[in-house]
Amino acid sequence: MPELFAYTDGACSGNPGPGGWGVLLIAREGDAVVRERTLSGGEALTTNNRMELMAAISALETLSRPSRLTIVTDSAYVKNGVTEWMVGWKRNGWKTSANKPVKNDDLWRRLDAARGRHQVTWAWIKGHAGHPENERADELARAGMAPFKPGA
Repeated sequence: MPELFAYTDGACSGNPGPGGWGVLLIAREGDAVVRERTLSGGEALTTNNRMELMAAISALETLSRPSRLTIVTDSAYVKNGVTEWMVGWKRNGWKTSANKPVKNDDLWRRLDAARGRHQVTWAWIKGHAGHPENERADELARAGMAPFKPGA
């Protein structure tokens, strides 16, 4: 059975501003890529963090059946949020440890629901460091943002 990887990225021109997200889904058997799919989208007025979240959400929501996959993100916000902070937020009624509302809780809740169907391993890599799949996800995010940029 192939291993499934989702390389995700978000981009924003201004923060807030026009933004985009991108996903490179790859199924591998050993070192061989057996299937590849790309996803992208964007919004006219958003933030980088929201686009990073939308990339992960989109990767999970596009899978038609429960899957085992590794999501590779260059966003410490997404990785730490889902692997460390979310448990406390949920316990506190979607409030931070300082009793403030969690920013982007609409997307965090959506991500929590989407990941519930799957067995997900979360991995962080440094962005813009020459990692080919991350660079492709970044290109997809920028393409998703392009229609929302002024003069597009």
